[in-house]
Amino acid sequence: MAAAAEGVLATRRDEPARDDAAVETAEEAKEPAEADITELCRDMFSKMATYLTGELTATSEDYKLLENMNKLTSLKYLEMKDIAINISRNLKDLNQKYAGLQPYLDQINVIEEQVAALEQAAYKLDAYSKKLEAKYKKLEKR
Repeated sequence: MAAAAEGVLATRRDEPARDDAAVETAEEAKEPAEADITELCRDMFSKMATYLTGELTATSEDYKLLENMNKLTSLKYLEMKDIAINISRNLKDLNQKYAGLQPYLDQINVIEEQVAALEQAAYKLDAYSKKLEAKYKKLEKR
């Protein structure tokens, strides 16, 4: 038996030396019991579900916000359209009124030109009458 033990020891000596720490670490890295794995899996799936629910809720809320913004923008554009239609209608009315007043405005321009010509004639007549008066006074003194 001693010879057999020496043979085993000789075989072990021929093998490379093992690191006892690595062996212990390998032994410590044993799989946990089935109950622990099951509980850890449940915890992981629960947390993953919570995370995914949060992500999907955030995305859903983003889409709801975009939908509300689109609705408000659409309403604003409708209001702006109504305002533009009213402005266009009022501009057409104003142009029609201006077209109706145009003959009167033309008459006013003609009258203004005639008044200006009459004023010039009055100035000339005044100047001529002053000359005549000066001549008359000159003749009267003689």
